[in-house]
Amino acid sequence: MSELMRRIEGLVQSDRVVLFMKGSRAAPQCGFSSTVVEILDQYLPSYTTVNVLSDAEIRDGVKQYAEWPTIPQLFVDGQFVGGCDIIREMDGTGELVKTLGDLVRAGEPPKIVMSDEAVVVFRQALGEAGEGEFLRMAIDNRFSHELFFGAKAHGDIAVEANGITLVLDRGSARRADGVTIGYVGGEQPGFKIDNPNAPPSVKLLAPKEAKALLEHEPKVRFVDVRTPGERERATIPGTVLLDAESMVELSALPKDTPLLFHCHHGQRSQQAAMHFLEQGFRRVYNVVGGIEAWSRDVDPSIPRY
Repeated sequence: MSELMRRIEGLVQSDRVVLFMKGSRAAPQCGFSSTVVEILDQYLPSYTTVNVLSDAEIRDGVKQYAEWPTIPQLFVDGQFVGGCDIIREMDGTGELVKTLGDLVRAGEPPKIVMSDEAVVVFRQALGEAGEGEFLRMAIDNRFSHELFFGAKAHGDIAVEANGITLVLDRGSARRADGVTIGYVGGEQPGFKIDNPNAPPSVKLLAPKEAKALLEHEPKVRFVDVRTPGERERATIPGTVLLDAESMVELSALPKDTPLLFHCHHGQRSQQAAMHFLEQGFRRVYNVVGGIEAWSRDVDPSIPRY
């Protein structure tokens, strides 16, 4: 056995479940790898992944090792199981659960809270749903949430929330404990989902919401990410221009400092907010619509351009 094959053998034997994939479990870098991660996450709290993009020798060598031409590749207890299509098929027939055996975590219903307003809307929609269809919620590994109607599938977990039956696949159920589902009426009605398990994200605030935040949070830093020329044309009082000096100052602040960003329409400030989120700041906000919306909704004295 060559040195490369010994390396691969060591990786395969390093855990009971090993997935050779493109990217990582938290950040797959191809659709096929993402699909297999989504399936495995339904059943396993932990497993080992090997990012073949970081090592060309491993990427090519594992194909020879398993005698399988594509990535991803799944190994269970040292045995090659298959690639994306095979894993997907095995999941549909229930064979994957049998293969994983005692590694499969028992599916426990998460605790989900649903507001009375949301219940009213769901009951009306359920009355129009097709026979055998249930209200379903899907939460992917990026914590994007989707509510829709569909049939139950193998391995699904049903949850009762305020008299409504909500069906989730195992992966979604693992990410759903503590979720609250509300409904907001008005001109732009819709469901509001809060998930305490989701990683920090940039919170989008309408101008009036941002103004309320400033009034109740004296430690908020309000940052203008436009150009100096734009700032001369129109400025929100109390903001600081994001330049090299203020970038250093802001980066040195405690990570729980609330940061609020704005630009002209909201796109550039979203990118700036994402940067600070990636630096570890946990309370990061962006003004939807930027100074244009602020002038329209909060302070008409600010020139619009």
